[in-house]
Amino acid sequence: MSASDELGKERSALAAANRDIAEGEARIARQAELVHAFRLKQQDCTAAEQLLDHLAGTLSAWREHRELILHRIRTLERIGRE
Repeated sequence: MSASDELGKERSALAAANRDIAEGEARIARQAELVHAFRLKQQDCTAAEQLLDHLAGTLSAWREHRELILHRIRTLERIGRE
């Protein structure tokens, strides 16, 4: 596969990662609202808090993955200029 083909593949992966991150941020916001609502009603929110923590961990992993993709894109762009 040529560097140009790889670059296109990585750019597509970056777009998908950005979408996943945006969706993850929205999920976290909704879950945080649910946790808040449970607390206001003095309801048990243990499971909701655990899910929120899990979502935050997943989002962190997605952001790290995006950084790897960006690094790969920069590398391929540098190769393309040489």
